[in-house]
Amino acid sequence: MDHGRETLPTIAREWGRIGCIGFGGPPAHIALLRALCVDRRQWLSAQEFEDGVAATNLLPGPASTQLAIYCAWRLRGARGALVGGVCFIVPGLIVILALSARFLAAHPPRWVSGAAGGAGAAVPAVALAAAIGLAPASWRRAGTARAAHLRWAGYLLAGGAAAALTGPFLVLVLAGCGLAEMLGTRPPWRRAAPAPAVLPLLAGAAPAGGLLAVAWVAVKVGLLSYGGGFVIIPLMQHDAVHTYHWMTSAQFLSAVALGQITPGPVVQTVAVVGYAAAGIGGGLLASLVAFTPSFAFVLAGGPRFDQLRRNESIQAFLSGAGPAAIGAIAGATVPLALALSHLWQLAVLGLAAAWLIALRRGVAAVLVGAAALGVIAVLAGAPA
Repeated sequence: MDHGRETLPTIAREWGRIGCIGFGGPPAHIALLRALCVDRRQWLSAQEFEDGVAATNLLPGPASTQLAIYCAWRLRGARGALVGGVCFIVPGLIVILALSARFLAAHPPRWVSGAAGGAGAAVPAVALAAAIGLAPASWRRAGTARAAHLRWAGYLLAGGAAAALTGPFLVLVLAGCGLAEMLGTRPPWRRAAPAPAVLPLLAGAAPAGGLLAVAWVAVKVGLLSYGGGFVIIPLMQHDAVHTYHWMTSAQFLSAVALGQITPGPVVQTVAVVGYAAAGIGGGLLASLVAFTPSFAFVLAGGPRFDQLRRNESIQAFLSGAGPAAIGAIAGATVPLALALSHLWQLAVLGLAAAWLIALRRGVAAVLVGAAALGVIAVLAGAPA
C-alpha cells in the first residue's frame, strides 16, 4: 500500500480520460489501466496490478470499476479512490443519460426508433458471445477432475435455466450453486460462509414503486454483477419491464445496447432504467446506488485483498457461482430474444451472432452496424 504517490488532479485527469475513451467494456478498461499504471507511469508493478485484477474479480459488482477504484486507492488512499472512481464513471453516465433522453422520448424520430431497434436486436448475440468468452477460463479453474467438470456443467445449466425461466429468483440459484460447491468440497470443520452467501436476501419482497424501487433495483445491480453486467440483465429486465412497467421490452433492449456502446462501465445500463422510471433524477440515483458498493468494497477491503485471494471458502463459493453466472449470461439470450418483435430484427440478430461468435469481432462495431441496419430498415418502410 503506497498512498501518496500522485496528486489528486493527476488522478482526476487520467481516470477521467479512461472514462471518456473506455469503449469495449472490462477488457478495454483493464488494458487502459494497465497501460497507465504499469507501463507508462510505473505506479504499480505488473504483479501488483495482476493481484488487483484477481482480487476485484472475487468481489460482487462490476470488476473493472472496482479495479479502477483500487488502482486510485493505491496511489492516494480513500480520497484517491473517490476521485478516480467518480472520474471513471461520470463521463459515461453523462453520455448515456443524454442518449436516454433521445431514445426513450415519447415520440422519437423514426430513424431513432430504427437505430434503437437495430442495436437492441444485436443484444442477445452480445450476451451469448460474452458467455462464450468467459467459459474457457472458468472451465480451467474447475481443475482436471471429472467430478469437478460435471459439477461445473451442472452449475452452468442451472444458471442458464434460471436466467431463462425464473427472472427475479436468479440470485437464489447463483448463491445456491456457490454454497453447494463450498459445502461439497470443504471439510465440515473448515467451512465458513463467505459474504456473498447473504445475497439471497436481495430476492425478497420489492418496494411498490417510486424512487425507492429505483434504488432497490440499483442495489441488486451493484451487488450481483458477477462475471460482468450481463449476469443481472434477466433480473433487471423483469423489474423494469414486468414488475414496475417503467419501459417496454424493446426499450429495455435499447437500454442494454446503450450500456454497451457508451464509454465506461457496462453497468451504466441501470442509469437508463432509472431515467425511464423517474427522469434525470432517477438515472442519477440509480447510478449512485449501483456503484456505491464498489467504493465500499475497495475502501473497506483493499488492505485485506491478499487474505481474500487466499480464502479457500470464498474460492470454492466462486467456483460454483462463477459457472452459474456464465450460464445466466447465456440464458439471458432467451428473454432478450423473445423481446424482439419484427422479422427484420431477427435478420439483424443472425448477422450480429455471425460477427461476434463466428468471426469473433468487436461488440461496439456490431452494435453501431446493427443500429445502422435498423435505420435503413425503417426508412425503407419496415415497422419500427
